[in-house]
Amino acid sequence: MTPLDQAHAEMQADVENDAARMRFYERLAAAELFLVLEDEASGDTVRPSVFEVDGQRYALIFDTAERMAEFAERPTPFVALSGRRIAEMLVEQGIGLGLNLAVAPSSMLLPDEAVVWLHDTLGQGPEQAEAQPVAVHGPGELPEQLITAFDAKLANMAGLARAAYLAQMEYEDRPRAHVLAFVDALEEAQPEIARTMGEALRFSGIEAGTLDVVFLRSSDAICAQLAKVALRFDLPEVEVAERVEVAAPGSDPEKPPILR
Repeated sequence: MTPLDQAHAEMQADVENDAARMRFYERLAAAELFLVLEDEASGDTVRPSVFEVDGQRYALIFDTAERMAEFAERPTPFVALSGRRIAEMLVEQGIGLGLNLAVAPSSMLLPDEAVVWLHDTLGQGPEQAEAQPVAVHGPGELPEQLITAFDAKLANMAGLARAAYLAQMEYEDRPRAHVLAFVDALEEAQPEIARTMGEALRFSGIEAGTLDVVFLRSSDAICAQLAKVALRFDLPEVEVAERVEVAAPGSDPEKPPILR
């Protein structure tokens, strides 16, 4: 069972559970999906293979290459893209999504309205602002699903920052707000980090939630305050493959080559 299967099963088990439904769409947006094409891609141009059901057009997507091959039963052109990117491609074409049809427990049809909703939700990007913090407080009581959502996103950010702190922050000219402060984040990764954490908040199912994402250096004085009161997340480090030196046969005078 894939992560998308699991999210789909949780959604189907309680169709009235908004949080489970949001988690499924979050997983769909973040997953790498295999989009079946009508013909081979030409440069940046792709033509999805489309079929029709009751007047609604659908594109075929699968969350593994094996499932795509099982469905197609023959070699077929495809492109691997995130669900986010696929929604962006199809949103103005009135095309829905046929997910894992006939080959997985997550088999389902998502109409074009679902694609539009997903695109619009993902399109709510972060707004940039400047403010001077004056005090830091603990994060307080937060829903478990929000902490879980943050943890899942941060687990996929290996090497992008040293750590992240979840807290509440007071500003000179703004009310207190929850903040996720990243320490020593790569500058080029900061826009994507902010967007990703905003998505985690929106898909958590929490109504009217707000979150400030800030970027700090470990030398900033406020980091010491955060370390005392905030909830800390340690981001994974990038694994560096161990370099193994292999000596050429005969290069070690103490170990002459074996002749056969």
